[in-house]
Amino acid sequence: MKPSHGFKQFCFVFLLVVALIFSLTGCSSGGTTTSITNNFPVVVFSDVHFNPFYDPALFPALVSADAGEWASVFKTSSVTAPSTWGSDTNYPSLEVALSSIKQNLESSPLVIYTGDILGHGIPQYFYTYTNGTTIPRNLADVAAMKAFTDKTVAFVSGQMRASFGSIPVMFAVGNSDSYSGYGPTSPDSSFSQDSTFLPDTAELFYTKFLNSTVDHQEFLATFNRGGYYSAEPPGMNLMVIGLNTIVFSPGVPGDNDSMVNAELAWLDAKLASAKAEGKTVWLLMHAPPGADIGTTVAHVDSDGHINTTTATLMWKPDYQASFLQILAKYAGMIRWMLAGHTHMDEYRIPSSSDVLEITPAISPYFGNNPAFKVYTFANGAFGPTDFKPTDYSALNYDLAAMPAPKQFNRYYTFSAAYSLPGLLDDSLAQLFPALVTNAGKQNLYRGYYYSGHNSPNSTTDTHYNSITDTNWPIFWNGIGKMGQQELIDGVNSY
Repeated sequence: MKPSHGFKQFCFVFLLVVALIFSLTGCSSGGTTTSITNNFPVVVFSDVHFNPFYDPALFPALVSADAGEWASVFKTSSVTAPSTWGSDTNYPSLEVALSSIKQNLESSPLVIYTGDILGHGIPQYFYTYTNGTTIPRNLADVAAMKAFTDKTVAFVSGQMRASFGSIPVMFAVGNSDSYSGYGPTSPDSSFSQDSTFLPDTAELFYTKFLNSTVDHQEFLATFNRGGYYSAEPPGMNLMVIGLNTIVFSPGVPGDNDSMVNAELAWLDAKLASAKAEGKTVWLLMHAPPGADIGTTVAHVDSDGHINTTTATLMWKPDYQASFLQILAKYAGMIRWMLAGHTHMDEYRIPSSSDVLEITPAISPYFGNNPAFKVYTFANGAFGPTDFKPTDYSALNYDLAAMPAPKQFNRYYTFSAAYSLPGLLDDSLAQLFPALVTNAGKQNLYRGYYYSGHNSPNSTTDTHYNSITDTNWPIFWNGIGKMGQQELIDGVNSY
């Protein structure tokens, strides 16, 4: 019996729908699907630095309460104004920041956070309010401080999860994400104060942030010992690698050679695996490689010059060299690199094929306005972009505005401000030389650096000062000169 005309129509429509689904989701030759291939945004924020001590009157209640009860405690505070320059994020500021991020999620398949949940000086504040000194009296004081710190991590990560729903949060650990403020170290580290932070908080980071984008045991195996991991958000054929670059810093106590070597060997193996499997890679870190611009600027002489005693780097030179060798080995494989730590709106060019973007801070501790960014991915707009960002918009919270804003507002959009359409990393590479030859673009960059605060003299760290004609060469060379000597030569010959 021949099929009826109606049945033929049904089959035709069914096949058309199936074809449409495949055209929207995509299908790789390996049989895995990539469902997110069209336009979408990704919200990136950094350096919340939540300060639970902003209202000292609340301290006894916070010690007694569970982390899930802290929001109710904070709502009883007489302090209702957001944090201002020179201070860390208080609860009113945290509410505004997370609400504004939530409003800008739209179709974002994930959120990216590049580190520093905890405020500056958590241990010192805790001991001061506990026993009147900045140091512990005994091991019981240390244990109590650690428990309070863990509750702070649980509270902030829980607030993030409540704001973002089920969207995965890809993250990197920061230097303040520790029991000392120096950064999380290995359980085998000779600096024992922070040796338990990673295993103590691993479950929080896994459950509140990653949302099953990586196998539980696989995550614990690397995070417990080194603070790094990789995750693969569903439907993206994407590997997100979260590094712990705090241990690369010369300021972290202890002998960290074995920990860093293990992490870099793991990174090399992960990139090799991603290459073999045809995966796109995004790389997250907290402290970026290259110049420590804030510290270097503090010691510039009257002629704008620096030398080997005043030009400082974020990482130990050997660690940085090994990292850059890995980037060169997998040139062009990493589609997006992000960092935080400096609190400023800036970027670095660590290699000829890689650009690293630094996200400004939510905390105004270093004299910046709170800010975050929403990146745009427009696959096909400039050829096959393969999860490369095409643009971003910066949103800031202007602490000088009166009355106080109720949310973060759109500050600028990169492509429009700099007249540089195209793939973002290509545009940033083009912007680097233009910041010398084009006065208009240089003025924009200098103005945006502190997210709109034009006189960023911090009450807590006075070396973060306004960009001047004298110190500008440090800021500019810091974008593209990774090594100490090339930084010195570039600044002194500018």
